[in-house]
Amino acid sequence: MRTLFIGDLHLSADRPDITQAFYHFLDTQLNDADALYILGDLFEVWVGDDIAEPFALELAAKLKAISAHLPIYYIHGNRDFLLNKKYAQLSGMQLLPEVKVIDLYGTKTVLLHGDSLCTLDKAYQRFRWFRSQAWARFIYNHLPQKRRINIANNLRAKSKASNKNKTMQIMDVESDAVQQLMQQTGASLMIHGHTHRPDIHQLQHGLQRIVVGDWYHQASVLSISPDEVKLEHSAL
Repeated sequence: MRTLFIGDLHLSADRPDITQAFYHFLDTQLNDADALYILGDLFEVWVGDDIAEPFALELAAKLKAISAHLPIYYIHGNRDFLLNKKYAQLSGMQLLPEVKVIDLYGTKTVLLHGDSLCTLDKAYQRFRWFRSQAWARFIYNHLPQKRRINIANNLRAKSKASNKNKTMQIMDVESDAVQQLMQQTGASLMIHGHTHRPDIHQLQHGLQRIVVGDWYHQASVLSISPDEVKLEHSAL
């Protein structure tokens, strides 16, 4: 009896080693699991459900088979926020809102990707507001495939260049934002990813924040049972 949390795999065709590590995880680590939560950025970039690459379609078939006996929940990340119902249905994943509160073995827990908590990064938060607008999504989704691919590549390049000039503090979650969300939800445990800084943080008043790690150089898995919390990493 345990629930598994992963995030920030950043799967792509040019990193087959990460995909194979994920397949190994799916084949060997789910036998006694109650559920699997993917907390965003499953893919390095997602341009649209209609432009899914062959490796992503292969993965969808594998996840779909698993979902027949294990619920798989998915929260969007900042890299794959355009992943929609078509791919979710194809892969058997249940889409969750960007902030989800669950009862985790008696502990009220709030789940999210984590980018919304990086409130000191004003430029990113402005972009995040823009891409969440229904009209912006409508316009983008009706552009030709080649145009959408070019836009996604340009945004990715600009993001990498911009992040080089940002301090680690700006790109990390902001403590006031964490406290505010936990107060709003009444949760005593928060689980998120995004920052690529896996850790278990003990907060004031007995609250706890757990960050799942990325899969660029390690396979980071959070396993929680009624009696144990384990944040583990294994080399790819």
